[in-house]
Amino acid sequence: MTKEKFSVLIERDEDDFLIASVPQLPGCHTQAKTMDELLDRVREAIILYLETEGKPLKDLKESMIQKE
Repeated sequence: MTKEKFSVLIERDEDDFLIASVPQLPGCHTQAKTMDELLDRVREAIILYLETEGKPLKDLKESMIQKE
């Protein structure tokens, strides 16, 4: 069982929001005020992106984002 990994680019905008984008998934991005909220939202954005693309979601909900 392999788990797919995604790189997430996180930046802070001029209004102090955190902005996350997923380079491997064009158009997949979200924003939030806190890091915890951002990670939850980007995880959800990845799942929704993959669902709309018809990709399998097996094992993605558990551990998709890894901090380095």
